[in-house]
Amino acid sequence: MPLLKTRLAVVIAALMLAAAVLAAPPAKADQADAEELVTEAQFTLKKLQKHPDLGPYVKAYLKRAKAVLIVPQLLKGGFIVGGEGGTGVLLARDEQGRWSYPAFYSMGAASFGLQFGGQASEVLLLVMTGSGLQAILEDMVKIGGELDGAAGPYGAGLDASTTTNLNVDILSYSVAQGLYIGVNFEGSVILPRDSLNEAYYGRRLAPEAIVLQGQAGNPHADLLRDALADATR
Repeated sequence: MPLLKTRLAVVIAALMLAAAVLAAPPAKADQADAEELVTEAQFTLKKLQKHPDLGPYVKAYLKRAKAVLIVPQLLKGGFIVGGEGGTGVLLARDEQGRWSYPAFYSMGAASFGLQFGGQASEVLLLVMTGSGLQAILEDMVKIGGELDGAAGPYGAGLDASTTTNLNVDILSYSVAQGLYIGVNFEGSVILPRDSLNEAYYGRRLAPEAIVLQGQAGNPHADLLRDALADATR
């Protein structure tokens, strides 16, 4: 029964996310959509780096991360039955410390219970383990299911926080209306956006071919890659 409930939750979250994606105009992704996401991801990264409270923690954990998933806008809302969804970019770091070109992913979740209203957040997920990165690349995954997640440490002192909570696959940081949200996005589903990958690189590629095998590149993403390189020096 617990396994059935888990699978049902994944299916519901995926359906909610799919509905959000299909409702977005235009339904078919184009190169401009992809380029805008990459540019916005760079702004989100810089915003979190410069955040007066979160910045030092983000930088400390970013230096240890295997990959990052940056979602410039995660929309959340609903009445009784709610959901959240957004699209972002995944970049991985190789053994020499070089950041890959981005692969496009969507993230979403469904929720039930007393709730009302909406919110837009900017999200940075730090993928701390190789197994976590591989799980994301192989298939649709759920945080709290195939991936262990936790809210990024904050406010406990930098020296202490950078040595704790490293036994999870993903650490999350997010801001909404300038405020930190201490959530770990439990129950969120992460899945690839093949149409955006194809629009950005001009051919259909698996995410693994982009972020691990280096089979594609786009100079438009170099500013984001440089920003990540600067942040991890």
